Amino acid sequence: MDSSSRPRRQRARRSRRRALVPLALCLAATGCGTAAGAMYMTSWAHPRTAETVSSSASRATGGEEAAVESVTEAAVDRDALLAAAMGSVDVADGAEVSVAVLDPDSGESASYGGGAFDTASIVKVDVLAALLLQAQDAGRTLTAEERTYAAAMIENSDNDSTSALWRVIGTADGLDAANERFGLTGTAGGDGPLWGLTRTTAVDQIALLRQVFDAEGSELDEASRAYVRELMERIAVGQRWGVSAAADGAEWALKNGWLRRSTTGLWVINSIGRVTAGGHGYLVAVLSRGSATREEGVALTEAAARAAVSVFTGDTAGDPAGAQASS
Repeated sequence: MDSSSRPRRQRARRSRRRALVPLALCLAATGCGTAAGAMYMTSWAHPRTAETVSSSASRATGGEEAAVESVTEAAVDRDALLAAAMGSVDVADGAEVSVAVLDPDSGESASYGGGAFDTASIVKVDVLAALLLQAQDAGRTLTAEERTYAAAMIENSDNDSTSALWRVIGTADGLDAANERFGLTGTAGGDGPLWGLTRTTAVDQIALLRQVFDAEGSELDEASRAYVRELMERIAVGQRWGVSAAADGAEWALKNGWLRRSTTGLWVINSIGRVTAGGHGYLVAVLSRGSATREEGVALTEAAARAAVSVFTGDTAGDPAGAQASS
């Protein structure tokens, strides 16, 4: 080795060391506690370590992207599932149906069909909820007479009792005022004494059921909610059809409505309530019109209720446990 080249190599090493000092000072002064600065300094001193850090960061980023993709893929379009399930429901020519379902625990819901329908007797749940809300506001409990009317109205669908309570709540004005507080935006009370011609939507009926079955956000106190639930669980034997067909056991609470329109001779058949399937509770509302017979309308509401619950359970072959299609 040429001895004269040794001083030149030593001077070159000293020059590189001097160059590192300003760089280190610069990094410190400009906040090079940053990852870029740290990695730069690390890579200078330990190239393999830098490669490891970079590789790890890349893998972490890839993992986050995979997680995001996984969440995106896991998102379920419940409306699309319900539309597909309703494709197998037999809807007669000229008939219409609208259905909505909610899982109160997860907050997930699905709906199919739209527009407003005549309520027929499902409005009786709304009438009782309005009565209870007014009583709460007045700081009183229901009178013995009101409780007698309420029980007959819900359990037996007694029309005279409903007319009596319709007057107590202030007819359509009283119902509409209560519904504004309940969050029903597409429901309007029937004219004069015609409570059965109140107009509503399936989505609004789910909002009403939430007032009864879900404490969170309800205008009704626990005693009022429990009272409505109790009556809906004691429906007369001949009226245990409709959404109860979607239950896989005896746990259900419901109210049905049926009305043959004199102008057309066709039937309005509705059903609302809570059912338990697979150990889980669901709120379901089915509205229909245009069925040629009562039996045809009942079959339609039951098939639609099963389709709605299948959106969450995946079971479209559930047997209508405890349901009866005639009264």
